[in-house]
Amino acid sequence: METAGKTITEADIVNFAGISGDWNRIHLDEEFAKKTIFGRRIAHGLLTLAITSGLITRLRLTEDSLIAFYGIEKLRFTKPVFIGDTIRAVIEVEGKEDKGDYGVVAFKISTLNQNDEVVMVATFKTAVKKRK
Repeated sequence: METAGKTITEADIVNFAGISGDWNRIHLDEEFAKKTIFGRRIAHGLLTLAITSGLITRLRLTEDSLIAFYGIEKLRFTKPVFIGDTIRAVIEVEGKEDKGDYGVVAFKISTLNQNDEVVMVATFKTAVKKRK
């Protein structure tokens, strides 16, 4: 499955800095960022993660069965995300576990930019109701 895209804006970065308290200059100071290996400001990795999660939620995959978000494994930020990049997620069911009263579904997540470059990978685990 694949999500819709979301273009990253300066407002996204500034708002995330305010919410998270992460005011690192790599995200907010263009002159500082020009001197880094990226050559310009980058989005917070955790902003990329949060937006990916929101895009996946919009697919409504587990809306009727969701108990809780169970966790994240193997999270890696593989390329920077810049202002103006459009990201989307590709989701595959990777596995499932029986936990007695509920199940846990593992989803392999690949977040891609507009050039189809992978910018983030992770395994999201979701606790879900069992079928009766």
